[in-house]
Amino acid sequence: MDYALAHHYLEGAELAARSGDRDTLSWYRTHSRTFPPHWFTTTPIGPTIVQCPDPRTLRQSPIADTPYHLLGPNTEPAPPLATELVAAAFDIGAEYGFGDLIADHAPIVCLLIERKLGEPLNSWAITRLPGTVFLDHVGDPTILARDLIHEAAHNWLNTALAAADVELDDGKTWNSPWKNTRRPTFGFLHSCWAFPLTMLFAARAVRRVPQVLATYLAQHRRKLASTAADHQHALAAVTDTDLRERLRTVHALALRACPDQPPLVT
Repeated sequence: MDYALAHHYLEGAELAARSGDRDTLSWYRTHSRTFPPHWFTTTPIGPTIVQCPDPRTLRQSPIADTPYHLLGPNTEPAPPLATELVAAAFDIGAEYGFGDLIADHAPIVCLLIERKLGEPLNSWAITRLPGTVFLDHVGDPTILARDLIHEAAHNWLNTALAAADVELDDGKTWNSPWKNTRRPTFGFLHSCWAFPLTMLFAARAVRRVPQVLATYLAQHRRKLASTAADHQHALAAVTDTDLRERLRTVHALALRACPDQPPLVT
């Protein structure tokens, strides 16, 4: 949590300094060691900060297209229904073996649009705010847990690549069945890591929402199977042996959808 908050403070302080907003800059400096306690919600696996920003008010960076939300002097907790939904999703994620992943890599949750079941759900994480995730949802904690795992997985992999000093810029591209386009090694391996983890979760939690998760698992098993050959070749770009084998193992486990194998992300 502290690491995720630090990036909000760094980003907020930089924006305040550039715009000449002395009051906001002073606030970030004053609260850099003592975070406002009313931001936090207690969950079974640790604290979370839940926000429900209006998607129309999300910030845009001049150097990236992905919108984002910053914690700052005007931040208030999300409504109780939202915090209860996230706390329940954290609990479910932990029940099926993904508690550490969510707690460490998605402690700040920004719920965006509540959609109907069956509608497309948008979600993302950005490298400038590790530990923060942005998600649409359907009001169901199990489905939210699945999507939290997906975005936490992206944050985990970014951290792991940086820690291992691995740069995935080999210039190669691979067919991504999730985007129906060719993607560079970085994006391809991210997809082949995040989706398998959600598949493992779906296989374990399928009894909670059988129709949704069984359909999800079948669809993504077919997509993942189509990446098998390319995934083996793309992994050559991961020069750290332990990380490479972890990515390979999770991909293989997801193809078998084995519910008894613990996640290899701690």
